[in-house]
Amino acid sequence: MSRTIEAPFQVTTQTVEDAWIDYNGHMNVAYYVLLFDRGIDEAFEALGLGPDYRQSHDASFFAVEMHVRYLRELKTGAKVYSTWQLLSADDKRLRSYMELRDADNGLVAATSEHLHLHVDMAARRAAAFPPHIQANIEATFKAHRRLPWPESAGAAITLDKR
Repeated sequence: MSRTIEAPFQVTTQTVEDAWIDYNGHMNVAYYVLLFDRGIDEAFEALGLGPDYRQSHDASFFAVEMHVRYLRELKTGAKVYSTWQLLSADDKRLRSYMELRDADNGLVAATSEHLHLHVDMAARRAAAFPPHIQANIEATFKAHRRLPWPESAGAAITLDKR
């Protein structure tokens, strides 16, 4: 029986910490990435790709590409959560999109698009997902493909006028 995770998957709400604030008086870029990374861990755990999977299959996933957009400042004490949407997948890779939102007003503070690679840890090489994980991914993608395509997904960095 495959697992399907909600569309989009909502991650546990967290609070912006004092230590995350930089000299500009807002959350430093590194901590946006930290929050997205924690969200990915939760989503992948729901897919069956958590620490237990790492131990039992000697396989894991590596981030190979990431594109973050910073849209709003976050200050100390802000309550935030992220959502995770599976955009596409093949036998070794997952492409996903996330939004980091202010829990008080729902406004999007940042977005992030990710490409992850499934890795055989003994060989340190890309490897196909096992059938039970592939079934979870397919079931999740079936639910997530009904969501609107994110406007910024696939966007490139440019100085050209739109």
